[in-house]
Amino acid sequence: MAEDDHHLVPRPFPDLHGHGLHLLPWDPDADADAEAWLRGVTDPEFARWNTPLTLIDDLAGARESLRRKADMAADGTSASYRITDGASGTTLGHIGVNAVNHVFRTARVGYWVLPEARGHGVATRALRLAAHWAHTELGLHRLELDHALGHDTSCHVAERCGFRFEGTLRGAMFEAGRHDAFRDMHLHARLATDPEPS
Repeated sequence: MAEDDHHLVPRPFPDLHGHGLHLLPWDPDADADAEAWLRGVTDPEFARWNTPLTLIDDLAGARESLRRKADMAADGTSASYRITDGASGTTLGHIGVNAVNHVFRTARVGYWVLPEARGHGVATRALRLAAHWAHTELGLHRLELDHALGHDTSCHVAERCGFRFEGTLRGAMFEAGRHDAFRDMHLHARLATDPEPS
């Protein structure tokens, strides 16, 4: 257990530091964390490219979502990190190493950045930090990253971080705001044996 903002938060995965960032677990009981999570997942740009199974539209829903993420972290299947500025501690966004399979040594990564933090390389820096940790300390061999077709910003982040484009998956994710229609997505991946990006 480690203390953060006067709350005791389970830490099954370590905090990560680098590239001017500090990645630490979200705290479902911290008002600031729940409010930042709610802002992130209700942002129009997030909604344009993502359709969660459970839509969140209030603080109670945000807290419940963060509790589910904490449960997955406790069982070792997902590491959900709050991206913060390394100097000020300001919340900038989210990055997750999800669907961790310790047998096949694989996982899927995803991220979002709050509107006011965009344009400063936050996603790129956070992805490099999280991917390096996942490949080294967590011991994973393959990390996958997918995004909706047309999400060029996410495509560029993936490529800058050494996630090679592997193809287009047809009808592999929900259309924006719908659970009854599908759209294509790009699949990128990076192996532990791939060179570190420059």
